[in-house]
Amino acid sequence: MRIYTRQGDQGQTRLADGSCLSKTHIRVESYGLVDELNSQIGLLIANLPENATVLSPMLQLIQQEMFDVGSELAFPCEAQNSALWQVSEIWTRRLEAEMDQFSETLPPLRQFILPGGSPAAAQAHVVRTLTRRCERQLVLLSQHEPLNPALLPYINRLSDWFFVLARVLLQREGKAEIVWCKASER
Repeated sequence: MRIYTRQGDQGQTRLADGSCLSKTHIRVESYGLVDELNSQIGLLIANLPENATVLSPMLQLIQQEMFDVGSELAFPCEAQNSALWQVSEIWTRRLEAEMDQFSETLPPLRQFILPGGSPAAAQAHVVRTLTRRCERQLVLLSQHEPLNPALLPYINRLSDWFFVLARVLLQREGKAEIVWCKASER
């Protein structure tokens, strides 16, 4: 089976129902960003330190969910309804519970943290910021077309989850967080 179809050579792409949209349409940009996010999560999994591989199943579940998000977004505006939607409030509550559990072992957050400290923690911050970009794009899409009402809270919480994960990764690696200092204190 060939992977290429040549159907997109003129700047159009097919949605899941077979209809066509420009590759620059906000819906296409939205699910493209979700795909990019999923790839970056894969890179994070590949770069987990050995003492943090227990986190792989959580991250792989999020990758599965990102694919579900993308599949929801791959249907046109007219098809958006509860029969299609897979993202649910349960997903958001799970992320909150995991963050609460992670936070039990973390020191209180008293300063802003800069991305970095280790390759895995830095990649978690890359994923966090890309999640925020996805969120902004989904807010834009929601201003023009209907979306699953559970989607924005889930994506919002997911970026928080990756922030906490970056802290967890540094803790597991025994590395210090890099804190931001005011210009007058540098």
